[in-house]
Amino acid sequence: MECPYEAQVNLLVTDSENIREMNRQFRGIDAPTDVLSFPLQEYPNPGDFSQIDEEGNDEFDPDTGELLLGDIVINAERVISQAEEYGHSQKREFAFLIAHSILHLVGFDHVEDAEREQMEERQKRIMDAVGIQR
Repeated sequence: MECPYEAQVNLLVTDSENIREMNRQFRGIDAPTDVLSFPLQEYPNPGDFSQIDEEGNDEFDPDTGELLLGDIVINAERVISQAEEYGHSQKREFAFLIAHSILHLVGFDHVEDAEREQMEERQKRIMDAVGIQR
């Protein structure tokens, strides 16, 4: 999967209380989480950009021409606690959550075992590519 377009992602870093409220509002789950992803596009298959309409008004930023992927919300408090829990840096945890979320923004999920394995492999490749290890 390689995006053939310059792409845009909105990123919000917040705290546990604000992400809990967003999780309740948008997913019906009244609990904090580490990250939320809000994709703007639908993909027939994960990472399949063939259905993106380059002339579509809603899919591209009219000022920059970039493909709008969606929004990511990261809980800074969980970045800190999970980095400590997993024994790696906060930088690594933050980068992992961004990689994980971007995969969600382009249609990947981890509900089924096969999906989870595919997503984990892609996450590993992304983290290796940016040189951030555990």
